[in-house]
Amino acid sequence: MTISTHVLDAGRGRPAPGLRVRLEHGGATVAEGTTGPDGRIAGWPCDTAGVYRLVFDTGEVAPFFPEVVLTFRVTEPGEHHHVPLLLSPFAYSTYRGG
Repeated sequence: MTISTHVLDAGRGRPAPGLRVRLEHGGATVAEGTTGPDGRIAGWPCDTAGVYRLVFDTGEVAPFFPEVVLTFRVTEPGEHHHVPLLLSPFAYSTYRGG
């Protein structure tokens, strides 16, 4: 199936467009992109179980955190995995979305 993300700038209460993001699996970059006007990236490949990493270039939104790395495990590659990032100048959080 696929992996998607949605980055929200919690400090401004808006999506975070224009952030560079890459998806890694097995130590290799498998996809790269930039968040759209709605702060989203969708449709990245996920056809193998294992550990994946989303690496966000967050310096424009949160200079204290120039990069945020979210590492997660895919046990059911047939399912969609949505991994949002809520970002503010001095904090961030995430969860598994639907």
